[in-house]
Amino acid sequence: MRATLHTLEQTIRQRRSADPSASYVAKLTARGRAKIAQKVGEEAVETVIAAMADDRDGAISESADLMFHLMLLLADMDVPFDAVLDELDRREGVSGIAEKAARPAD
Repeated sequence: MRATLHTLEQTIRQRRSADPSASYVAKLTARGRAKIAQKVGEEAVETVIAAMADDRDGAISESADLMFHLMLLLADMDVPFDAVLDELDRREGVSGIAEKAARPAD
């Protein structure tokens, strides 16, 4: 799994500076972080809709779209995907309730 995500991350990072007329990644990057974040939100909603409709294939497809756009957003923020994986590793074996209680208050 990590290999697939790392390959995707590298592809996204390479294509961010490509010609926007030839690359969806470059086109979305040129439109700015707000547009990328909007796409993440849209794909999240579409994933939820597929799940609520018990549409397994739709949920898989929309989840792939969501992960792609999230990886693009992370690249735009210069956050390596390994940082997200490291955070998940840190949380492994910790109760979700305990982990949330340990976070600083907003």
